[in-house]
Parts: sequence; structure tokens; C-alpha cells
Amino acid sequence: MRDIEQQAIYDSAEIKRVAVRVSWVSIIVNTLLSLGKLLAGLLAHSGAMVSDAVHSASDVISSGMVMFGVSMAAKAEDASHPYGHERLECVTALLLAALLFVTGMGIGLSGIRNISLALDGQLAAPGLLALWAALLSVAVKEGMYWYTKAAADRTNSGALLADAWHHRSDALSSVGSFAGILGARLGWPILDPLAALVICCFILKVSWDIAQDSFDKMVDHACDEKTVERIRETVCATSGVLSLDDLKTRRFGSKSYVDVEIGVDSRLNIVEAHNIAQLVHDNIEQKMPEVKHCMVHVNPNFSLAAE
Repeated sequence: MRDIEQQAIYDSAEIKRVAVRVSWVSIIVNTLLSLGKLLAGLLAHSGAMVSDAVHSASDVISSGMVMFGVSMAAKAEDASHPYGHERLECVTALLLAALLFVTGMGIGLSGIRNISLALDGQLAAPGLLALWAALLSVAVKEGMYWYTKAAADRTNSGALLADAWHHRSDALSSVGSFAGILGARLGWPILDPLAALVICCFILKVSWDIAQDSFDKMVDHACDEKTVERIRETVCATSGVLSLDDLKTRRFGSKSYVDVEIGVDSRLNIVEAHNIAQLVHDNIEQKMPEVKHCMVHVNPNFSLAAE
């Protein structure tokens, strides 16, 4: 896990490489973990652990979706998609958010059913093996959360972030399983379903946040104020720019587009004005690699000519 560096990356090929590597690690870990939890659940007669194993198995599907989505988003521009394919990653993140929502609802409904069973005294205490399996699951899935989130932060990938939270939801599910198994063995079986309901609410909130972020990237939502301010400062600091007349930004998947209108000395010829606009363009794209393209429009500023 230490090979995930902290420096941000924006190259599409490198983003794809990181995402595929992280996804393969996730698939292998989740496959082994789900099989181990299923075996422990069956041997220890723990319904909570069997459900947890199914939850881990769903992460294998989500990791496969991440690999597909990021690989498609990394494709170069073509005649049918002249602006690229970055928004396909947003589609993947939305699908993962939906899967996370379904997972949360499943945990919640299971919790409600088990509350009824606990109140009727029908919830049996599971074996000790299930308790150790839950502890192992918490440790492994929390580690996978931080590993995947580090990659998501580096690549600004909504799909990887959604996958990271899938790991966190599994860790929380295992915490609920541990609490329920321990409570059942100590004589309070109702703790398991109550913990499941709390976890359900948390997962539903996370799925909503991921979906909202993906929607923002698909509907030309503006960049955050900190990014806009950096662009504004870069433009105004460029030699030859007399005024910043207009600035528009929009998010496009993991990338951003910038439209700028600048004012230059009205007495300059077209080549001189173009050179200033080119300098603004280059400064923004070099200093802010998350900007995929910057369009600069030049307006004549008559303030100096009037003096």
C-alpha cells in the first residue's frame, strides 16, 4: 500500500494505471475475504457474518466497474467525442452510488427483521469464530478504504472514491456484525440489528454525497471557489493583461474547462494581443494540470489609449 504516492496526478494514462492496480488489489482482497467470512459464518452459525460475506462479494463487482469506467474515461478524444470521455467515470460513480444505496437498504431491512426476531427471543448466539472473522474484516476493509481513498485523492477519481466508501461501508458492516455477535454472546442479541440500522443511515448518506458529486461533474457545475481564485490570480499576474472581464469554469469528470475574457491595450496589433492570450492559456494549463483546456478571448481595453 505504500506505493500510492501523495502527489496528485492528472495524466489520463497514469490515472488508468493507478485505478486498474488498485482495483485488482481490491478484487483479490475482497474475494479472499468474502470466502473466509462465508466459511466462518456457516461454521459458527452466524447469519450476520454470512450477510457480511455477501456484502464483501458485492465489492468485487464494484471494483470491476471502476476498472471499466476509468479505462473508458481515459480514452483519447475522437470524432464522436471531441471533448473526451471523462464523464464516463461519473456514470460509473453514479452506478456505484446506486449499488452502495442498495447495500445500505439491504443492511437496514435485515436489521429491522432481526430486531423483530430479537424481541421474540428467536435470535441465537453465534460461535466465537464469527467474532474473530468480524474483527479481521474490520481491519482489512478499513485498510482497503485508506488505500483506495489515497488513490482517489491523487487522481481526483469519483469512481475510486465511491469504491473506497464501499470498503468503508463493509468495514462498518463488520463493526455492526462484531457488536451484534458480541452482544448476542453476552445476552443482548438486539444490539446486532440496532447497529445495522445506524450503519444503514451512514451508508445512505455517503451514497447520496457520491451521487451529488457525480451529478455536479456531469451538469457543468462550476469549480470550487479556491480553484477559481487561483485562476483569477494567474490571469491577473500575466504580463500584458489589463483586466479580467469574465471568467467561467465547469467541471468535466475529473477535469475542468476554463473560459476567460481578458482586456489588453487597444493599441496592440493582433499578433501582440494573441501572444498575451497564449501566455494566459499556457500559464493556467501549466500551473493547474487539472484544467483540461483553457479558452481565452481578447477584448480591447481603451483606458491607456485615452490617457
